[in-house]
Amino acid sequence: MEIILSQDVANLGFKDDIVTVKNGYGRNYLIPKGYGQLATDSAKKVLAENLKQRAFKEQKIVADANKTAEAIKGLELKLSAKVAEGGHKLFGSITTIDLAAAFDKAGQSIEKKFISIVGGTVKALGKYTASVRLHRDVVVDVTFEVVAG
Repeated sequence: MEIILSQDVANLGFKDDIVTVKNGYGRNYLIPKGYGQLATDSAKKVLAENLKQRAFKEQKIVADANKTAEAIKGLELKLSAKVAEGGHKLFGSITTIDLAAAFDKAGQSIEKKFISIVGGTVKALGKYTASVRLHRDVVVDVTFEVVAG
């Protein structure tokens, strides 16, 4: 079954993508929740027309995302966290919420849902990498350091 996505769906696709899914997933989850619609011939024509009209706006959005990516690459993020005595192990962990707050302090507003920490959670001092998705075509890797605070 082909579905036209109405919004971004994790691990499936982005808005306005045509994806092939199993019938039950499409009919029982995606369509009732409003995440997509059935990809009929007429719906595909309407989608093609909308995408053609949006192409110019998309170029500006991608240019802005690239500009933000260049600004983010140069950032040196240092996150401070409480550490157990005599060790490098943290009380708790560093999450995407903490990274989003660090980006806000640095002057770049990025939502936590667009940040993913490479390798999972951070539970020790050291340098780590996070992947930031600014646009479906623009993904930038940012290094950050966790220090004792």
